[in-house]
Amino acid sequence: MPCDGCFALMAAGEQRWLNADLFPTKWSFIVFVSYMVLFINQGILVTATQDAKNRYNYNTVTVVLLTECLKLVISTSVYLKDNYIFIHSFLSSDGERDVQKHERYVLNWSIGDRTVLLLYFVPSLLYCLYNNLTFVNLAAFDPTTYFLLLQFRVVVTGVIFQILFAKKLSVKQWMSLVLLTVGCVIKQLHTTANNNADNNNNVGSVFSFNLILILLQVFCSCFAGVYNEYLLKDAGADVHIMMQNVFMYCDSIVCNVGVLAFNGQLSTAFTGEAIKSLAQFKVVLIVFNSAGIGIATSLFLKNLNSILKTFASALELMFTAVLCWIIFGIAVDANTVAAIAIVSYATYLYSQNPVVNLAKNLSRDDDKEKEKAALTDGKLAQNV
Repeated sequence: MPCDGCFALMAAGEQRWLNADLFPTKWSFIVFVSYMVLFINQGILVTATQDAKNRYNYNTVTVVLLTECLKLVISTSVYLKDNYIFIHSFLSSDGERDVQKHERYVLNWSIGDRTVLLLYFVPSLLYCLYNNLTFVNLAAFDPTTYFLLLQFRVVVTGVIFQILFAKKLSVKQWMSLVLLTVGCVIKQLHTTANNNADNNNNVGSVFSFNLILILLQVFCSCFAGVYNEYLLKDAGADVHIMMQNVFMYCDSIVCNVGVLAFNGQLSTAFTGEAIKSLAQFKVVLIVFNSAGIGIATSLFLKNLNSILKTFASALELMFTAVLCWIIFGIAVDANTVAAIAIVSYATYLYSQNPVVNLAKNLSRDDDKEKEKAALTDGKLAQNV
């Protein structure tokens, strides 16, 4: 469907979207924008907390674990609110018994969906592995080479999406993904001779064991994202999205604690000095913004899809470059300008033929609506 814009219009007394395939509802468009805004905020906030030598004066391990705990608290609170547990407990004449009854209901419900809980260990473990491989690969490659190789996430996401959801992407969709990859690669290219001279671990060291590790990191990122979408829309489609988030963050905390304990870093995460270092306004903002990113990502994958998520990430990269130029005075070079043009065209091209991947329960509802409409049309035809 041609995309002449993504704004609402009034037609025949009701509100419609010009491209229902790209953004089915206004809510999905809000989720898309919120996802980008939160990620842009994150890049700016993290940059703002660095010192002159690009180091952090707080314990990043503690920030990661605290963020996971906050996401778990938020998801649990929203789920309990949606199920009226707090309301029942306060309005009941026998509050304690009522709370116990609802606690048993939540526990039994969770046990009944223990398969989904266990399945969430897959993306949780992959995300955990991805985060750890980041440090390993940045030690082996210079930042330019590292980020260049990571751009293949776009194409790999398309391949994994086709396999997991058994959906074949069109030629135009693949063309937009390839252009998006090219734009991201150009964004990361630095043509100055100084960069090449200063980096010892450059492209010449790519053909080594570290190449396998960075390809593994790319796979972890892509498969975790698409598999998370699969759980939200297929295997766990009938499970409340916030309960799925609870599963995700519980598993994620277990995985992160396990990896930190294995690496001997767990003891440094909760020392008095580490906790005291978090008492900074910008660090607190990072924790809350990171938690918002986690919730927004699940809403994004539930309402939209992994393919559109790659476009959101690319656009976020471009907006971040411009905003960092405005806020921090970081120069926008010719590569960035060219990348913005290519990514913009790739996004426009994709909007002409976007991927549609509804959740299983929503697909059933659509089928029922179509059957109902067909029956109504049949009855009207008979009456005529």
